[in-house]
Amino acid sequence: MELRRCQWAGDDPLYIAYHDTEWGKPLHDDGKLFELLILEGMQAGLSWITILRKREAFRAAFDGFDPQKAACWTEEKVEALMGNPAIVRNRRKILATVENARGFLKIQKEFGSFDAFLWHYVDGVPIVNHWERQEDMPASTPLSCRISQDLKRRGFRFVGPTIVYSFLQAAGLVDDHMVWCPEHTDCRGRGTGDSR
Repeated sequence: MELRRCQWAGDDPLYIAYHDTEWGKPLHDDGKLFELLILEGMQAGLSWITILRKREAFRAAFDGFDPQKAACWTEEKVEALMGNPAIVRNRRKILATVENARGFLKIQKEFGSFDAFLWHYVDGVPIVNHWERQEDMPASTPLSCRISQDLKRRGFRFVGPTIVYSFLQAAGLVDDHMVWCPEHTDCRGRGTGDSR
């Protein structure tokens, strides 16, 4: 089988680097998981490349994606963010960041870490899918629906099943690299898992 990158990576160097070094790699750092969850919500209605291009600006404007700080943002902070042209200026998404930070901190307190909460859904082992065509990949799954419902029950916003599935793919809980992609688990020998 000829190995080649997933089609969505295209030829944009930023997309290629993200595909090769981040997407689908198991992520266990709470700070990075929070950043990714917020960015996935910010993407709603936009392209991921738009978010990648603004990621550094987001990091600077969003206090390094520190959930402790985001949970305490004031109306003045929100207004300042709304005036920042380097990020996505969507009031509902910015306010959701505050609510999501508060929910994130509660989960950390309850489970010890957001990582423990999230990865228990897959028993700590990534789900490895074996897609041969991009169009066969689902936009959401029963798993992303369950996690979405749990997060919403805990006060999170912009965490619908499709956003959550995208988050699971990016954070490596689901390996959705095409079977012919060098980054697929079977090609890299990163371990095993089964489709769910």
